[in-house]
Amino acid sequence: MNSMIIRRETEKDYRAVEELTREAFWNVYKPGADEHYFVHQMRSHPDFLPELAFVAEADGRIVGSIMYTKAWLEDEEGKRKEILSFGPLCVAVEFQRQKIGKRLIERSFEEGRRLGFDVNINLGNPGNYVSSGFVSCKKKNVCFAVDGNYPTALLVRELMPGALDGRKWMYIPSMAADCCDDTEAVEAFDASFPPREKKWMPSQEEFYIYSHSSVVR
Repeated sequence: MNSMIIRRETEKDYRAVEELTREAFWNVYKPGADEHYFVHQMRSHPDFLPELAFVAEADGRIVGSIMYTKAWLEDEEGKRKEILSFGPLCVAVEFQRQKIGKRLIERSFEEGRRLGFDVNINLGNPGNYVSSGFVSCKKKNVCFAVDGNYPTALLVRELMPGALDGRKWMYIPSMAADCCDDTEAVEAFDASFPPREKKWMPSQEEFYIYSHSSVVR
């Protein structure tokens, strides 16, 4: 890799980003993947933030991508705060462990701050994000609005120190990802890509454990 730049996604990048996303997530969280369909649909969702869609380009090839939607925090008095949530974040397999994902996070966080956002929350494997300053939602007193739990996989990063003041917050994600509930639409879209084998991988069980466990103290 002779050179790499981080830049905003443009319309001409759309298919390449979808191909990259499919490749990066295939069989990781479940047999097959639907993240590339999510990316495809997200761009037309009202919660999508195109200003924060960035790609990493190396020698003319897109090797990384990060995309954002709005999300919300609501305190016990009903006061709402608009925040950020990124995902998918992906890096081409052969370019992983070169801090490209971290560079995408930090570049997009810089722009997020400029736009006035001070908190980012997303679901993910903690091992992938703690080095970028993410902490357990329990430490920031942020729970899921649906059930009041503090999921192990729910991670918080303050973009501005002290943005969360210790009061209890309930996390309300965008509904943009609900498009993936339409399995027929996912399969129809996936059919426009080269066929790949769906299979079980250990990472699927690892993610199940993280996403179905909670921090209790």
